Amino acid sequence: ADVGPAARYKTGVKAFLGPRLRRLREDRGLTQSSVANQLQVSASYYSQLEGNQRPLTAALIARIASAFSVEAQFFSEEDEARLLVDVREALESCAPDELPSPSELRGLVSDTPQIARALVALHRRHRTAVERADALASRIGERGAPSGAPLMPYEEVRDLFYKRHNYVDELDTLAEQIAGEAGLVPGEMTKRITRRLRERGITLAVAEPGRNTPLRRFDAATRTLWLAPHLQPGQRAFQLATQVGLLEARTVIDSLASELSTDEARRLARIGLAHHFAGALLMPYRMFLARAEALHYDIDELRREFSVSYETACHRLSTLQRPDAPGVPFFFIRVDRAGNVSKRQSATDFHFSRVGGTCPLWNVYEAFSQPARILRQVAQMPDGRCYLWIARAVSHSQGGFGVPSKTHAIGLGCDLRHASRLIYARGLNLTDPAAATPIGMGCKVCERHSCPQRAFPAIGRTLDADESVSRYEPYSAR
Repeated sequence: ADVGPAARYKTGVKAFLGPRLRRLREDRGLTQSSVANQLQVSASYYSQLEGNQRPLTAALIARIASAFSVEAQFFSEEDEARLLVDVREALESCAPDELPSPSELRGLVSDTPQIARALVALHRRHRTAVERADALASRIGERGAPSGAPLMPYEEVRDLFYKRHNYVDELDTLAEQIAGEAGLVPGEMTKRITRRLRERGITLAVAEPGRNTPLRRFDAATRTLWLAPHLQPGQRAFQLATQVGLLEARTVIDSLASELSTDEARRLARIGLAHHFAGALLMPYRMFLARAEALHYDIDELRREFSVSYETACHRLSTLQRPDAPGVPFFFIRVDRAGNVSKRQSATDFHFSRVGGTCPLWNVYEAFSQPARILRQVAQMPDGRCYLWIARAVSHSQGGFGVPSKTHAIGLGCDLRHASRLIYARGLNLTDPAAATPIGMGCKVCERHSCPQRAFPAIGRTLDADESVSRYEPYSAR
């Protein structure tokens, strides 16, 4: 596994990070000559580094990181790519002739990242204001309508994880410590977690079956944990681990959730953070990463070995971003048949647009027609970057006859440069760009204007003179 910031830049890779280096120096009030002496290079050579006339070598990056005690993410080009995606999304409503060129956008993000982040923040506040206005307009005339519409707390929670690269070190480290104390090993997780709860005075009980029975309910007065009767073994273990998190990691969870602005966002954050803890407890970081690497990230083998569901194993794989022992940086997404995205988490810069639906050419939608099969897809985004995607449909039944089951498609993806580490890359052509399926971030922001699956024009784009508007009208004559 890569260790430290310098390991992200392999031999032969040129890293031009002059503006970032200049910011680091200016923030500390240092002169170029003093930093040059500290790094044991000449003042002219250092000046060329800041001017992007020379690339930073891996050795220099290691020296800088040590001298200034900066974290690995400071030199991560993935952070820059994440910000570039957000800036492009913030400018999606501009007319085509108003949009900056790709090189201008890259310069903005690289040279003035604080301005780029401010632009993204302004866009998000504007979007929230528009959504609130729409919600208020829809309630005009309703009796007892509230004076203001709620914000979007789930987006605030998603951003909490997004900023942390989908890895929460405080919870992950604590979960690994508790797993060691409790002697948790694959195959005996449920039994030993149950014993730990009982040692802390928690009584376990099975709730009465019913359509609205919650998966887990804790009665603090009687210290009774009620679990739904239909839970599979892996689901039962996850709910038990979640309760351990809510009890033993409560201080950490409350502290992290307090960063958010509303009670609803904080409530959702506590649930999400408790679930993160549960995954880390059932699949302790170093143990799980070692098995994932040994099994070439075979999801079915991992879920069987750790007695968890397919979805839980995929979610855990997307969180393996501990700085000193990173796994493959995965993107995790869960969608339903209607295209609604109910989970979307990323350890790196890839994410689909928050505006409109996702791409119908993406293999997560094909997974519904081939249940229980793992589908593979090499996909290329409009910017030319390629990814390996793994998709599978999963279903959960919560009752007997007549009770609808829950069916989702789970997608797990990574940048193509990591694909060779995965068993799912075997037999695929990873070198020919023509073999990749062209997908986009959703029709409203996608640049592939000639796509046969396009549902409507991209925002800010006018139709060509010879382009029929009927192409975007599903009920018109064809």
